[in-house]
Amino acid sequence: MVTKKIPTRSEVRKEDTWATEDIFESDAAWEKAFADAAQYPAQIAAFKGKLKSSSADLLAYLKLNDEAGIALEMLHGYAHLKSDEDTGNSFYQAMTGRFMSWYTSLAAADAFSDPEIVSISDETMERFYREQPELALYRRLLDKIRAKKAHTLPEEQEKLRASAAEVAGAPGKARSAFGNADMKFPDVKDGEGNLHQLTQGSYIPYVESADRVLRENAFRTLYHTFGSFRNTFAALLDGQMRQLRFFSQAKGFGSSLEASLFRTEVPTGVYRNLIDTVHRNMGHMHRYMKLRKKLMGLSELHMYDIYPTLVAEAENRITFEEAKEIVLKAIEPLGADYVDTVRRAFRERWIDVYENEGKRGGAYSSGCRPHPYVLLNHEDSLNSMFTLAHEMGHAMHSYLSMKNQPTVYSDYVIFVAEVASTCNEALLMSHLLGQTEDRLKRAYLINYFLEQFRTTLYRQTMFAEFELKISEIVEQGGVLTADTLCSLYHELNALYYGEDVVIDSEIDMEWARIPHFYMNFYVFQYATGFSAAMALSKRILTEGQAAVDDYLGFLSGGCSKPPIELLRGAGVDMTTPAPIESALDTFGELIDEFEALMDRA
Repeated sequence: MVTKKIPTRSEVRKEDTWATEDIFESDAAWEKAFADAAQYPAQIAAFKGKLKSSSADLLAYLKLNDEAGIALEMLHGYAHLKSDEDTGNSFYQAMTGRFMSWYTSLAAADAFSDPEIVSISDETMERFYREQPELALYRRLLDKIRAKKAHTLPEEQEKLRASAAEVAGAPGKARSAFGNADMKFPDVKDGEGNLHQLTQGSYIPYVESADRVLRENAFRTLYHTFGSFRNTFAALLDGQMRQLRFFSQAKGFGSSLEASLFRTEVPTGVYRNLIDTVHRNMGHMHRYMKLRKKLMGLSELHMYDIYPTLVAEAENRITFEEAKEIVLKAIEPLGADYVDTVRRAFRERWIDVYENEGKRGGAYSSGCRPHPYVLLNHEDSLNSMFTLAHEMGHAMHSYLSMKNQPTVYSDYVIFVAEVASTCNEALLMSHLLGQTEDRLKRAYLINYFLEQFRTTLYRQTMFAEFELKISEIVEQGGVLTADTLCSLYHELNALYYGEDVVIDSEIDMEWARIPHFYMNFYVFQYATGFSAAMALSKRILTEGQAAVDDYLGFLSGGCSKPPIELLRGAGVDMTTPAPIESALDTFGELIDEFEALMDRA
């Protein structure tokens, strides 16, 4: 058996790497820009005390803030891309560290601005707009800042709150260090008695394996190990929820959820609507589990049986060159300009394609100037092709927002971050299904898509419900003990997976493995973004140019409007159950076709 050799960074072909020289031609050019940027903290601090008394100073400050923001974006972009090329490269680690120190000083210098802007009276603010017509560009930004008035503390208290931010991050930092670096797992045996090293990275491939013995051993061993530290993990998660409660109460919010969603202008009803709508549609998920049990020929379907593909025989190799061409065909409904820009990204090296020694794992898109960058670790698989489509969706969202919005509104908020990426995936799936009538190929593709629904729409909603419930326990004066957390998590798994799945006791500890519970009500956005993308892709494919124009308008919107309004303009209203209901209806239809295809075997 030949072991695949992972190349060093210097051995990777230039055409398979991203063009960081588009940001800065060289490290020396970055150093010069970094030296030039040293002036910004002092320049910004010089405006302290002036914003509420002079419209000219307010305008000058906002323009300087835009200028500093562009410098920040480019300095960070280059440093983090170079660092991710080889995480063991100490030169770029140091570069990133120097940037972070500078960024901290910039943020500290700017700490005065929000309290000052909030303190400007409505009458004075309107006079400022009359005196300085250019301020009209910044009206939305200023309105957002001034909307914080009810949640802004006196200056000294704001300073104290800001200085406590590092302490507030301690539970998440400790959990990450303990769970990722300190915890070690015993080796596990496969069905032939061979030992395999178990890590958090190897766990997913093991539970996706066709070897049921390996799946079960990996599952039980991983969660038994987590369980041996159950009280430590419970104390850390309790600490996380308590610091969220403290800061939300200090800022005058009714709950931690309200405080979190306020930042992105998302009503709390959107969060609760997601959970309620999924609850009303549990039947699809339960039916999918029942079908999986039947197709796997199992008398009992355990939690370690829900990950393997049900149509492994249809797997095939897809090279990166083939994946690019297929993705370009799939996104044709979005118009020639969209396709040409993606083709340009392929041609002009916006993408770092293959794994090399020390390269950061996974995949991401980084919005940057003069264009976005995409990190991949392509493996010639269907999943890698979908990852390419996904990340190019992110990249195009960033590109169109930067191209069409002024600097102050050129970035989009996290609530809509997963919409463009998932819409691309939906278009790719539609294209692939439209290209084949082969039973096995269609079944394989649909099984892949069904898993996207299970893991994104249902599982992430379950995570969101768990996070909401544990925050409410703390806000009502309760304590998150290991017993409380395990009991609640077991109940939710039983609710979401249904009676055809054995809810093994080991799964009760899964909450300890999920880092997103330290990310302040983040996970629900995967499910809402997925639902919105399903609705948008369906509209694009059925309604044609009008729907495409609306969608491209959304991608070009940055943060020029609240995210709910931007999505509404594209034809999706996330304050209603309709987009989620539509996505779940699609899930049900896919189960119908999948079952029919498998019955023909």
